[in-house]
Amino acid sequence: MSAALEMQRFMEEYKAKRQQKGLLPFPMRVGIRSGPVVAGVVGARKFAYDIWGDTVNTASRLESRGSQGKVNISEATYALVKDTFACEPRGNIAIKNKADIAMYFVLGRLY
Repeated sequence: MSAALEMQRFMEEYKAKRQQKGLLPFPMRVGIRSGPVVAGVVGARKFAYDIWGDTVNTASRLESRGSQGKVNISEATYALVKDTFACEPRGNIAIKNKADIAMYFVLGRLY
């Protein structure tokens, strides 16, 4: 969570620098879901480490249903971080190929 918030902070600074130069901003959204994944090395000539699974797919959906400059998390992730991070509930939101899912925007560390 801290890494995602730090990336968003960096991107806000980068956005301001680009706008000072008259360039378009480069916005970023983050989606985080906690759960099981499958991981492994793929490739025959060039190897890459990758992860798969419903958790990864749901995180992608959370990202797409989030907002620029925000970290959007699932209810499962919220349950893990609620005592460390302040979060704003967004309610249940429809996502592609799934039932509605409870989402939260992460506001920052509590302490």
